[in-house]
Amino acid sequence: MLKAKLKHYEDLSEKSIQSKGEVNNLPFIYAITPTFTRPVQKAELVRLTLAFLHVKNFHWIVVEDSTEKTDLVGNFLQDCGLPFTHLHVKTNEQFQLKSTDPNWKQPRGVDQRNAGIEWLLKAHREEKLKPGVVYFADDDNTYSLQLFREAHKKSIRLASWSCWRLRFERPIVSSSGKVTGWYTVWDPSRPFAMDMAGFAINLSLLTSHPEARFDIRSRRGYVESSLLTSLGVTLSDLEPKADNCSKVYVWHTRTEKPNWKQEVKLIAAGRPSDPRIEV
Repeated sequence: MLKAKLKHYEDLSEKSIQSKGEVNNLPFIYAITPTFTRPVQKAELVRLTLAFLHVKNFHWIVVEDSTEKTDLVGNFLQDCGLPFTHLHVKTNEQFQLKSTDPNWKQPRGVDQRNAGIEWLLKAHREEKLKPGVVYFADDDNTYSLQLFREAHKKSIRLASWSCWRLRFERPIVSSSGKVTGWYTVWDPSRPFAMDMAGFAINLSLLTSHPEARFDIRSRRGYVESSLLTSLGVTLSDLEPKADNCSKVYVWHTRTEKPNWKQEVKLIAAGRPSDPRIEV
């Protein structure tokens, strides 16, 4: 089904795959960001851009949860100053969150991240990509530039670091520098008890396992593990970064949903705000 949806994508021209200000001795960072229409969507994307603009050798793959590309995201990307690819795929209705559902009820962004992986594999087959790492940069997080300095380190096969979910979540690292387990509350027995923002994978690992994907049918908290186990990696393959995972470089800072009750009153009065003004 996902492959059928991919036929709707319009691949970016080859020249825009290359990063502005490219640095020859640094690997590329290919950041996949799922996004969906909501009042704070543009604000979230702006916040990400302010960090990403400082990252060398960076390519942004933005995948909308939509039946078609929206003007808001398309116009934003054209003006954001970053090399990008704009894709879209609608989440299967069976797995769509309802407005009344809690955020954890269904895994979010799975079809979109898989679409980003599909694009990377296709671009790799067409020899349009340079060596680098793949990072899943959700649009409701805040990123330190230090995270991308860690991701640029050439030794990375499967990197890990801490995230801000409790006061923090992190891999537990032994004195010999090996990951031995997980500091987390939610089900630490998971194969990889990490948040989506807590790891990066080498592009070569992905291209050597072209069938590896996130599993949208995974039970709660296991989506990350579904990809990593399908890549054939184990705990011993993890490379702890960020000073043995003792530094936090990414925060889950989901923007507060705005209260538009005054707008509702204007709509009821027949005087809604001008819909042509993009927010």
